[in-house]
Parts: sequence; structure tokens; C-alpha cells
Amino acid sequence: MDKYEIMFIVKPDMEEAEIKKTAEDMKKVLVDQKANILEEKPMGQKELAYEIRKFKTGYYYLYVVEGSSTAVKEFDRVAKINENLLRHLIVKVEN
Repeated sequence: MDKYEIMFIVKPDMEEAEIKKTAEDMKKVLVDQKANILEEKPMGQKELAYEIRKFKTGYYYLYVVEGSSTAVKEFDRVAKINENLLRHLIVKVEN
């Protein structure tokens, strides 16, 4: 099992409950693929380095997960089609 850090940015123009639901949905994608969530860190609303789809801020989330590459590939696939996410980044942590 490999260890990954996954960071994603949720659009800021939604209700707070909807933002949290989006983050939970993304977490569920990993759990459904049998990945272990080692750390879950909502980082709050931050200013973006540059404008993305006319948004200047976004809600950042960081997950540290342990799982197979299949789980991460599925997360990546879902993140690309989820319109509530502005960006996501997956980094494999070397031991």
C-alpha cells in the first residue's frame, strides 16, 4: 500500500453545507476503493495564487491516504468531472 497526499480546492460560491458535502463525497470515493484516510485537514478559505474560472478564493482540503493506485486513479477521475472542484493535486509520498 502506498501513501498519498491529496489536496483539492472547492468553489467558494456554495453554501457551507454544500462545500462540506463535496469534501465528504470526495472522501467517500477513496473509502469505497478501500483506501485508509490517515489524516483529514480542512484548511479553510484561502486566496488563490491566480484566478481560476473567475474565482479568486477557494476552500482547501488535504487528505493523507494509504491505498492502492486504483483508489487514487478513481479519485482523480471523479475530481476531473466534479464541477464543484477548482483544482486537485495528488502526490505520492516516498518512505
